[in-house]
Amino acid sequence: MSKSNDLIKAIKNKGKSLEAEMSFFDHLEVLRWHIIRSVIAIVIFAMLSFTFYDFVFNDIIMGPKNLDFWTYRMMCKVGDLLSLPGFCVDRIPFNIINTELAGQFMLKINSCLLMSLALGFPYLMFEIWLFVKPALTDIEKKSARGFVLYASILFAIGALFGYYVVVPLSVNFLANVSLSEEITNQITIDSYLSTIATLTLGCGIVFLLPILIFILSKLGLMTPAFMKASRRYAIVIILIIAAIITPTADVITLLTVSAPMFLLYELSIMVSANVHRKKEEAEKEFYNN
Repeated sequence: MSKSNDLIKAIKNKGKSLEAEMSFFDHLEVLRWHIIRSVIAIVIFAMLSFTFYDFVFNDIIMGPKNLDFWTYRMMCKVGDLLSLPGFCVDRIPFNIINTELAGQFMLKINSCLLMSLALGFPYLMFEIWLFVKPALTDIEKKSARGFVLYASILFAIGALFGYYVVVPLSVNFLANVSLSEEITNQITIDSYLSTIATLTLGCGIVFLLPILIFILSKLGLMTPAFMKASRRYAIVIILIIAAIITPTADVITLLTVSAPMFLLYELSIMVSANVHRKKEEAEKEFYNN
């Protein structure tokens, strides 16, 4: 009888194991389709960028090199208004060259892929949300409502800030650094494109800090008290991140980049405090009932 019971338990345990394995492979199958749809979306946006590549290259990629770029024009207006003659950008002394046989072809491919990542970011967030959503409780789903919208808005603001503020300031500073008149700046197209893409997309990702703090606060890994106590360390870290994002030694550029990050950190404290307050209210309501 004992052996019979052991056999029945073994069969049940094996059944549970097989069920868990099937569940795991089911999750892999769901993840595979999310990845496939994301890749298809990226390909579609890349094809769209390829179709309008003249605009992508001349107006977007080469924009920060042209003196009629919006940021440079605004800087000249501010310089005239405040009587700061050195604030106006009147020269960007470097030439862009190609040193590889397939360089210009790869430039077209890489720039279209980068544009597709930037344009397709909201859809990628939507696919992530669809994958995570089934594992959340009703309360967690309600709390995370608007995740895709807020993440997309923050990324867009960060990318625009990077492209219209960080990129032109960095390009202007680095192009005008001259150690000798005998040295001519001949910049490869790969170096130029990677700088534009890194600064733009990097700022977009950094601006997602409130979303990250919201998630960590929901998991109980971050509290507003901890963030307030760590503010001085956060300032140092922000300055280091700003120095990494902006490959310049210009203090004005460094402060221009770090200032929004300070505001983001303070906004993150408010987000964490709001999450912490709602948790305390839910606990009080639970104990009162």
